Amino acid sequence: MSLNPLVWLETLVSWVLVKFHSLTSSTFDQDGGWAWGLAIVLLVILIRIILIPLFVKQIKSQRNLQIIQPQVKEIQKKYAGDRERQSQELMKLYKETGTNPLSSCLPILAQAPIFYALFVVLQGIAQSQPKGVLTDELVESARNATILNAPIYGTLMNREETAAPSSTFVVTLILIALMTLTTFLTQRQLIVKNTAPDNPMVKQQKILLYVFPVIFAVTGINFPIGVLLYWFTTNVWTMGQQFYVIRNSPQPGTPAFDALEARRANKKAGKNPQPEPEVQPQPEVKATRQQPKKKPKKKR
Repeated sequence: MSLNPLVWLETLVSWVLVKFHSLTSSTFDQDGGWAWGLAIVLLVILIRIILIPLFVKQIKSQRNLQIIQPQVKEIQKKYAGDRERQSQELMKLYKETGTNPLSSCLPILAQAPIFYALFVVLQGIAQSQPKGVLTDELVESARNATILNAPIYGTLMNREETAAPSSTFVVTLILIALMTLTTFLTQRQLIVKNTAPDNPMVKQQKILLYVFPVIFAVTGINFPIGVLLYWFTTNVWTMGQQFYVIRNSPQPGTPAFDALEARRANKKAGKNPQPEPEVQPQPEVKATRQQPKKKPKKKR
């Protein structure tokens, strides 16, 4: 009996992966990288759709944090010399307003077990050890699948153990770079566009802006190509999802909110244009011809 508490999740992830693979195999070669790669991409899409309620909760909590900032500052100022009382009052405020300061991490934390389960499944493919519902036949099929000639189970560190070390090195390096870059851009998008300057969480978010990409860059050398593809895809999804929410429902007091108000004002002005003032026609002035005066006979 396995002592791994996430063995059930490994089974679930492998089952979903197999189902998506059977779907993509109807169009692509079942042993090819397209079939297995698209199966991983579809797994990401399914997971992110399931996590949408968490994302909505994250947005609501961030809005509440922005709204209660005056109260937070008041508590911090009032109990500046008593950290314990300050923490108690802040926790009380968060509870009363239904705010969770750690909500921004919810989608990442929720994906962590799934990320680990997929890592174990792909690691089993690399070692020819079926995990979950994978059979020996499916494991062999996945081992034959390649992306740009690099096997999906290959990592940067074990590239010499694959049939194409050079291709594995290049593909893993590109995916690690893309994963790191999209992680940075996702965090930056949130800070620059949808965070008020006076938000006390900005400093922490700016630290995470650089910490997360570094962590993924360092640990990415041990990730199989399939896992790197998973994380890159989920980052792209997050960027698109954040862009939509930030553009259409930004937090008050942020640059994105000001931009939304400006677009609404321009749209309203376009629907209700100000009538141009009517120009009154000026009466035509007829020029009168002056007759030359006759000089008296004496001056002639």
